[in-house]
Amino acid sequence: MKTILAIIGSASESSSNRQLVEFLAASTKIEFNWIVFNELKSLPHFDPELSVNNTPQEIVAFRALIDQADGVIICTPEYVFSIPSGLKNAIEWCVSTTIFSNKPCGLITASAQGEKGHEELQLLMKTLMAQFTDETALLISGIKGKIQQDNINPQTRYELERFLTSFTSLLALSDNLGDF
Repeated sequence: MKTILAIIGSASESSSNRQLVEFLAASTKIEFNWIVFNELKSLPHFDPELSVNNTPQEIVAFRALIDQADGVIICTPEYVFSIPSGLKNAIEWCVSTTIFSNKPCGLITASAQGEKGHEELQLLMKTLMAQFTDETALLISGIKGKIQQDNINPQTRYELERFLTSFTSLLALSDNLGDF
């Protein structure tokens, strides 16, 4: 069984992004073992001097989760036309490593608008050499109107199911080719 690490970019306990990850995990609980990381605010602020040597234990543990996962899904809102600072901080801690290199990734931006944050997330993950496709990068604008008390509207549910199919294919391709 493949292990998927889901990183939730929202600092809110009741975020729509968390609900989306819960839907994804419930939809694939037979196929995947899910680890949900919802603790971005517990990570220390990025310090380039500690990125390689004397790295904080929280960062060592976070990097290990990424490294040991067969695939990573990042599900995040957009804050002020960008990704949230906690998510940016976590990604910065990974720049000096190769843990995202050739790692199959799914990128979901679910927010009021989300376009700029989604573009930024894709740029950052390309920079880290993560493997994702247009089909595994999903923008869900107007998310608050698409989830009502844990019910996801049919169109969004369909988009998430297509995303999961594409992500599963990306994982299989990664298995078949080894490192891209």
